[in-house]
Amino acid sequence: MGGNSLSESKNWHKEILVQKTLHSLEKNNISNCYVETAEDACDIIVSLIPLGSKVGYGRSLTLEQIGIMDILRNGKYKFFDRDRPKLSEIEIDKLRRESLLADVFLMSTNALTIKGEIVNIDGIGNRLAALIYGPLKVIVVAGINKIVNDKEEAFKRIKNYVAPIHAKRRGKNLPCTKTGNCVNCNDPNRFCNASVVINHQYLRYKDRITVIVVGKELGL
Repeated sequence: MGGNSLSESKNWHKEILVQKTLHSLEKNNISNCYVETAEDACDIIVSLIPLGSKVGYGRSLTLEQIGIMDILRNGKYKFFDRDRPKLSEIEIDKLRRESLLADVFLMSTNALTIKGEIVNIDGIGNRLAALIYGPLKVIVVAGINKIVNDKEEAFKRIKNYVAPIHAKRRGKNLPCTKTGNCVNCNDPNRFCNASVVINHQYLRYKDRITVIVVGKELGL
């Protein structure tokens, strides 16, 4: 009796999801590409950032995992590095503001739908502000684990999986670190404060946002 191995079947399913997502992003005027490895993702990112560029970022496990942060720190860029040691909160906030006028802004995304939507929830909102408007170019890097069916599934994923794990990881004493899911709390320290969905990219700025999908699980 014929058939495919489990590995082959998983790869087939991955390819179907990725192709649907890339096709939808293209229809939504959002530039995109797919790569298999972190190294390939870094190569494409570097090719999209001219030397000497002002580069900002939204903090991201994905960006750390693929190794692009070290490349930017050691490259010939004006890198707005908020993670340098001994920076005060005032200095960090200044770098956040400067990043909103960067030539290039790097980030991951909380979720990416097969309908070509980029879905995020943020605490302060600097990452979402940069995604919407400001930096001349935004590069969004996402592992295949970020792909979901639609916005409803995206928000469920963020609130009931991503946010509680991030809160626990950061040592936050929030209700979701006790329940394991969002309870829409009013805690003053909550970091689920602003939500943005990019549905479509304005034609005049077609190449402003580029989504790079990496064929492995990255971040949360």
